[in-house]
Amino acid sequence: MAPIAVGDVVPEGTISFFDENDQLQTVSVHALAASKKVILFGVPGAFTPTCSMKHVPGFIEKAEELKSKGVDEIICFSVNDPFVMKAWGKTYPENKHVKFVADGSGEYTKLLGLELDLTDKGLGVRSRRFALLLDNLKVTVANVESGGEFTVSSADDILKAL
Repeated sequence: MAPIAVGDVVPEGTISFFDENDQLQTVSVHALAASKKVILFGVPGAFTPTCSMKHVPGFIEKAEELKSKGVDEIICFSVNDPFVMKAWGKTYPENKHVKFVADGSGEYTKLLGLELDLTDKGLGVRSRRFALLLDNLKVTVANVESGGEFTVSSADDILKAL
C-alpha cells in the first residue's frame, strides 16, 4: 500500500489511550479527528532516544504555539500497547496538550502505509517517524521520514506549514 499523502482522507480505524480519568479508551480515528485540525505524529517506539529526547519534547514545547495557529489536537502515535504509551506520557510532567495513543498491533499503521520493519533489530514492525496535519480528516501536510531519520517531522516543520 502506498503511504498516506497530501489530499488523502485518513482511513477509518481505531486507536487506544488512557483518558484523563485513567480509563482505557478505544476510539475511532474519524470520531477523534472529524471537524478538527489535528496533528498526528508517529514515532517508531516509546522510550527510544530520538523519540524521547527530540521528537516528543518538540511537540510538547511548541503545543501552545501550535494551538494558537488553530490546531485542536496533538496526538503522539506509536505501535506500542496503551499501557506503555501511558507510562511514556507520564515521563513528561510538563505536558498539557499532547495525547499519547497506541496502535497495539500496528493495524492502523498498515492502513496509513507507514510501517517500518525493524525485525532485524529485534523490534518487529513499527511505525515510520512522521507528522501529518489533518483538517477534517484530510491530510494537508504529510512529512514522512526515511529510515531512522529525524529531518522533516518536527513540531517546527509543522509550524512552518501552518
